[in-house]
Amino acid sequence: MAIASPEQRARFLASGADDDLPIIDAHHHFFDLARNYHPWLSDRPVDGFRYGDYSAIRRDFMPADYRRVAAGHNVVGSVLMEGEWDPADPVGEMAWAGEVAAASGLPDALIGQIWLDREDVADVVSAYRAMPLVRSVRHKPVATSRQDHDSRFAAPGSMRDPRWRDGFARLGPAGLHFDLQTPWWHLGEAAELARDFPATTIILNHAGLPSDRSPEALTAWRAALDRFAALPNAAAKISGIGVPGQPWTRELQQPVIDGVIAAFGVERCAFASNFPVDSLTGSFDTIFSVFKAATRTRSPQERLALFHDNAARWYGPASAQTVQNGETA
Repeated sequence: MAIASPEQRARFLASGADDDLPIIDAHHHFFDLARNYHPWLSDRPVDGFRYGDYSAIRRDFMPADYRRVAAGHNVVGSVLMEGEWDPADPVGEMAWAGEVAAASGLPDALIGQIWLDREDVADVVSAYRAMPLVRSVRHKPVATSRQDHDSRFAAPGSMRDPRWRDGFARLGPAGLHFDLQTPWWHLGEAAELARDFPATTIILNHAGLPSDRSPEALTAWRAALDRFAALPNAAAKISGIGVPGQPWTRELQQPVIDGVIAAFGVERCAFASNFPVDSLTGSFDTIFSVFKAATRTRSPQERLALFHDNAARWYGPASAQTVQNGETA
């Protein structure tokens, strides 16, 4: 994992200036659609995508594109999230991404596709253990609508499915974290998962997807966050929080940013771009400028944790679980 140098850290701690703030982008994607098969990008568009029409991102997005959109922000490292490529070959994307990293210097760490309830789960875990950049995995558990959800939900492929849990049990011994993408009303099940597997760090993606910003929904979302965040192995990424049809502004996002940090504390949150997906709701500059503005009253040490140190700790190599108390290991 590329991290800020001692000089970069010292410069920011002295200045507190946004331009000096080192960033590890904890969640983005690369797409090469001529070479690789991503069903949701390569085939007919799927219905019900949370941002609506996503035709604008059905194109290549590679390191040169990332560096172009991120220019103007001090991005020192990045973490590539699996991009839902061909499920018949869950390991293939990470093998390809390792080649991209070797050739371009990006990304610095990888989050791989896995299917926890499939028979190949042991082979996939074994393959990822042999890939030096893979730090975590993601399998979106089966979910339901808020309207249809109840406290007994336990469908096949969900977080209460015994077969799914058997696969999940393999992650901790392999030294892999789990990136969880699920709507916030399923965080009761996530809390049970974190309780039952305390040695596995579970990193909630996209703040639990709080797309409904009504006061009633935000209150329920915060209660769900608090339940999950009560477990010490739970963490969260502040990303993917665009709302279709609404501009990405500080006014829109401040309640979500504040709510996640209040639930998890500055030591268990990280900011991320979710690019290019979130380009559907705002530019990279707009997204990170809002993140910076929303945290400007916090101390430089707190901002370092949120923008850099926590992601470095989660996704850095086990031999260098980086940045503790302002020091680099």
